[in-house]
Amino acid sequence: MVRKGITYARNLLWLLPALVLLVVFVYYPIVDNVRLSFYSWSAFNPVPKFVGLDNYNQAIHDPVFWTALRNNVFYAVVSVVVQVGFGLVLAALVEEFVAPKLKGFFRSVYFLPATLSITVAGMLFTFLYHPQFGLVDDTLRAVGLDHWAIDWLGSQGFAIWSIILMSQWQATGYVMVLFIVAIQRIPRELYESSELDGAGRVKTFFNITVPLVREMTGLMTIVTISGAFLVFNEVQVMTDGGPDNSSQVLGTWLYKSAFFNDQMGYGATLATVIFLLTFVAALIQLAYTRKKRVEF
Repeated sequence: MVRKGITYARNLLWLLPALVLLVVFVYYPIVDNVRLSFYSWSAFNPVPKFVGLDNYNQAIHDPVFWTALRNNVFYAVVSVVVQVGFGLVLAALVEEFVAPKLKGFFRSVYFLPATLSITVAGMLFTFLYHPQFGLVDDTLRAVGLDHWAIDWLGSQGFAIWSIILMSQWQATGYVMVLFIVAIQRIPRELYESSELDGAGRVKTFFNITVPLVREMTGLMTIVTISGAFLVFNEVQVMTDGGPDNSSQVLGTWLYKSAFFNDQMGYGATLATVIFLLTFVAALIQLAYTRKKRVEF
């Protein structure tokens, strides 16, 4: 018993530096941000004034907040469908249908966009979407679809969707590579048995691949949803939240509220909302994944 106690204390001692770093740089800032969301303060008057739930009431009655939240939800839904759903299908196609000599080539091609910085990708697509010399509109005009050629980033109805499309182009290849790793860990005997039983490729995909990569699917869903609610650079580079705040997301509205409008307390409130949304989404996904794992 004494030896076990010493071993336990020694292991705890090894974990202590990491725990201290987590408390100082992760958990304390989160708790302090929640505290500050109940205060009104600015950069010119650093002494906070307690206002209770006024900042949250301001958010409820702020139309830009609801626009930003809606855009984040759109971002999350599309990202889960495209990055997780299509990423898994793409990984299965590369692993099962591509010749072994060409697998490395296709992995590199699909993964290449993920190596670009978000800022560079945003600037690249800003040029592609340009209404006068952008490749997108030029292509539409070249094939006789002139009425489809619009100012993609200057239109209130299309700006956020244009940004979402760029994000899917950049991130899907990264998710695909992670799914390839998960698929490669599945015992090949299961696929061989399925083939002997006469199951087709599609049936094998749904009966073997999808269930056995469930943990990776759950992880990617959590990461994707969190990323969708934390999105900032893409919007900031491509539209700056415009036109007329139609492409604002919670991250950019937080930035403008805190550092442009000097409403630091309101900015802390928006940060708290982002944290709660991502935290709840992660809990739901973890609970669902755990339940499915037990059932399986």
